[in-house]
Amino acid sequence: MQGVFLLGFEQDLWAQGFVRVAGVDEAGRGPLAGPVVAAAVVFERGFLEAESSRSLNGLDDSKKLSPSIRRHFHDLLVNSPHVDCGIGVADHEEIDRINIMRATYEAMKRAIIALSSQPDYVLVDGLPVAGLPFESTAIVGGDSKSISIAAGSVVAKVTRDTMMVEIDRIYPRYGFSKHKGYGTKLHMMALFEYGPCAVHRRSFQPVRDAAQITSRNPHPDVQHNGSN
Repeated sequence: MQGVFLLGFEQDLWAQGFVRVAGVDEAGRGPLAGPVVAAAVVFERGFLEAESSRSLNGLDDSKKLSPSIRRHFHDLLVNSPHVDCGIGVADHEEIDRINIMRATYEAMKRAIIALSSQPDYVLVDGLPVAGLPFESTAIVGGDSKSISIAAGSVVAKVTRDTMMVEIDRIYPRYGFSKHKGYGTKLHMMALFEYGPCAVHRRSFQPVRDAAQITSRNPHPDVQHNGSN
């Protein structure tokens, strides 16, 4: 099982005197639509070392978990008095304005700021985040190596998926509740039939291509005013 066995980085930092160790990860960097969402998670050391932390057995990189298991851990994390969670969001407009990588870093910074108390140290999945006002370490594949980052990946993923389900209610023809904005066959078919809607990322090439094609050959049921 994973979960409490992913404590190596946290234990090393605790031994160095750091108390509040945050794990940060994102969800939604690759989709063609919607926001990128980041989450920062800080566990109480005593909670992770106590018997009660057995409830975290199986916690892992969100991509390795089924939707129902992700939801289980998300609810456990955000409702626990021993876990501090912060959420940061960069929407499609910000992504288009500053590019997806910079928007991801901004979302991560916002997630850290959203914690109830600032961390002493930050563990980040992937590449270093420029401008963090905290000591930090970037860990490639960190969501499978650190329980704090794994928790961040789950909270970010479930939060973003929930947002995409809400977006699907506004733009039902695209199937956002199914693919969450990723470039699946279903999504691409709708995108090239109807053209982009207001939440599509126009800085992404497939969206630009679809906008050009559908502007020349519009679907009879769609007015291409950027708000399908």
